[in-house]
Amino acid sequence: MTDALGWRRKFGVIAPSTNTIVEPDFAGMSVPGVTSHFSRIHIRNQDLSDDAGFENLLVQIRAEIGYACERVLTCEPGYMVMGMSAETFWGGVEGNREFVAQIKQITGLDVATGAEACERALRLFGARRIGVVTPYQPIGDANVVRFFGEIGFEVVSIQGLKCPTAVSIAHVTEDELRRAIRAVDGPEVDAIVQCGTNLSMVRLADEAERWLGKPVIAINAATWWMALRENGIEDKVYGAGTLLRSY
Repeated sequence: MTDALGWRRKFGVIAPSTNTIVEPDFAGMSVPGVTSHFSRIHIRNQDLSDDAGFENLLVQIRAEIGYACERVLTCEPGYMVMGMSAETFWGGVEGNREFVAQIKQITGLDVATGAEACERALRLFGARRIGVVTPYQPIGDANVVRFFGEIGFEVVSIQGLKCPTAVSIAHVTEDELRRAIRAVDGPEVDAIVQCGTNLSMVRLADEAERWLGKPVIAINAATWWMALRENGIEDKVYGAGTLLRSY
């Protein structure tokens, strides 16, 4: 359903309770008549200091996500958006399909995920070989590489920042991200993808496209782009990269 402010579309957004970036990012890319309404997954243990901690984060998400979906449904959104990305890459293509099917079954609504949004963006740009920046531990990076490999993209280089806690992902500075972008770039790289919705990358990606001369896909911008375009909303958004400005 729509309402007085969300007269074009209301999005239900699912995000971890520890994420402080995706909500202001979506607000900063808002367009008239589209509103986003957040429901949080309670993260009780935010330790991400090793692979075991990272896997435990996914266990917590899986245990809570159904409840978060049920809560946001009470505001009667017309579409779902995932404000988290690790789970959407986990288990490769089949894992992503199962995740999307789960959300659709719970909510009865279509859903935008970071993994699918990045795939669409890369195909749109005609990219084949990519560099990737994540906040993840090695196990998270391995799942990202697997997903992209299974859909036909070669990950030439990947840099996982190994953030020690879920909240600390949002503390990564633009200077750190700038160094990571340069580290995964090269003449053989067609595009750069950033994973992890709690990394603040939208503004930097827009800037980096100008000094690299190639697409730099910030996952929050890509997910928002997918959500808008899937709902027939073609408004251009400036300052968030080529996708929202030109496609």
